[in-house]
Amino acid sequence: MSANQVGFALLVLGAFLLVGKVIRVRVGWVQRLFLPSSIIGGVLILLLGPHVLGQIVGGGLAEGGLFTEWMRDTWRVLPGLLISVVFATMFLGQELPTPRRAASLVGPQLALGVAFGSGQYVVGLLLAALVLVPLFAADPMVGALIEIGFEGGHGTAAGMRPVFEQLGFGTGADLAVGVATVGIVGGVVLGILLINWGVRTGRTAILRGNVEASIEEQQGLFRRDEYYPAGTMTSRPASVEPLSLHVAMVSVAILIGWVILEALRWVEQQTYASVLLNGDTPLEIFAVVPLFPLALLGGVILQAIAKRVGAAHLIDHQMMLRIQGWALDFLIIAAIGTLSLEAIGENLGSFLILSVAGIAFNVAVFLLLAPRLIGTYWFERGIGDFGQSMGVTATGLILMRITDPEAKSPAFEAFGYKQLVFEPFFGGGLVTALAVPVIALSGPWPLFTAMLLLFLIATVGGLVYYGPRARAERAAAAMSVV
Repeated sequence: MSANQVGFALLVLGAFLLVGKVIRVRVGWVQRLFLPSSIIGGVLILLLGPHVLGQIVGGGLAEGGLFTEWMRDTWRVLPGLLISVVFATMFLGQELPTPRRAASLVGPQLALGVAFGSGQYVVGLLLAALVLVPLFAADPMVGALIEIGFEGGHGTAAGMRPVFEQLGFGTGADLAVGVATVGIVGGVVLGILLINWGVRTGRTAILRGNVEASIEEQQGLFRRDEYYPAGTMTSRPASVEPLSLHVAMVSVAILIGWVILEALRWVEQQTYASVLLNGDTPLEIFAVVPLFPLALLGGVILQAIAKRVGAAHLIDHQMMLRIQGWALDFLIIAAIGTLSLEAIGENLGSFLILSVAGIAFNVAVFLLLAPRLIGTYWFERGIGDFGQSMGVTATGLILMRITDPEAKSPAFEAFGYKQLVFEPFFGGGLVTALAVPVIALSGPWPLFTAMLLLFLIATVGGLVYYGPRARAERAAAAMSVV
C-alpha cells in the first residue's frame, strides 16, 4: 500500500463525513435522533461496501462495493491509531479543581459512574457464563462487550481490535462496534424520552414544559448571531502555528505513554511472563494491553510537567478538544464503515442479548440509583452519566445541555470532576484494557467477582454514605423555596 493510496483513502473518508453532515442538516428524522455526522457517514460507507452493495451486485470488481481493498485496509487500522489521540487529549489543558470543591461534587457522581461501569461487567460476564457460552458457544470474552461498547463507545471498541485479534477473538471487535452503535443511538433516543418523562413528572429542576430543541441544535449548527471560539491561540503563528503546537504536544503525550507501556512489557517479560497457565499459556497481560490508556497517562504527565515548569498556559484545552473531536469523528466513521455484518450475523443471539441487557441495566441504574445518591439537581447530573454509559462522553454532554441549557446547575462541573478520576480506569481506561486479557487467561469468574465487589462498594457504600446527605440536601432546598 503506497502513501498516495493511504492519503486518497483519508480523502474519501472526509468526503463521506461531509455527506453525513449534509444529511444531518437536511433530513428531519435524522435531526430528531441527534445522530452525529460520523455515524451517518459510517453507515453510508457500510451500505456501499462489500457487505451490502457488494453482496447485491455480486462478483467481479464490484464485490467490494464502491471501495477498493486498500481503502478498507487503511480504514481498518485507522481507529487503532486515532484512539490514542482521543485519550491523550483528555486532560491536556485541564485545570484541576480545589480539593474541597471537587470532593463535595465528585463523591456521589463517582459512585454512580462506577456503578454504571462495574455493573456492565457484572451483567455481561454473568450472561456470558450462564447463557452465551453454554447456549451459543460464544467466547467468554463476550462478557466484556457491554462495557467496551457502551461505556467505551466506538473509539474503545475499535481500539481494542488488535487485542481481540491477538487473543483469537477477532469477531469480538465487530460485535463491540455494533454494540457501541446500538448504545450511542439508544442513549440519545432513550435519554430524550427520559428527559420528557422527567419534565412531565416534575423530576427536572430547571426544565418546565415541553422539551424541544431549536432547529439549529437539531441540525448541529450555530445561529449566525452565535459565536463560540474553537480555541485560544497560545503561540504566535510566526514561530509555530498554535494548532501545530498542540498536535506536537499530543504526539509527545502518546510517546510518553508508549515508553511506559514498553517499560511495563519489559518488566513483565523479566518477571512473571515465564509462568504458564494451563501448561502452555504464558501469563502475559501487558503484552496485549493497547496503547491508548497509557496515552491518557502520558497526557496527565505532560500536563503536570507543563504546570511545574510554568508552561501550562501554552496548552489550551479547547484546542485539545478540537483535535480530540477530529480524531473521534474520523475514528467512528472508519470503525462503522469497516464493520463486519457477517460477524454480527453469525453471533446475532449474543449481540441482541448483550445489547438489550445493557440498555435495561443502564436505565435501571439511572432511575433507581441517581435520585438516591445525588441531592439537588439529581436528574440533570445523573442524565450525563446515563448518556456516557450508553455511548460516549459527548452523548452525556448532549443530554445535560438539553436539561440544563444555561448551565445553571453544577451538572457539568460535577461531571468533569468525575471524569478526572473515572476515565483512567473505565470506558477505555486501564480496567477496560486489562479486562479482555484477564478473561482470556483466567475465564470470566475472577473478573466477575472483582467487578461485583466494586459494584457493591459503589452502590451500597454510596447509598449508606451519600443517601442521607442527598435527602437532607433536597429537604433543605425544598424549605428554602417555601
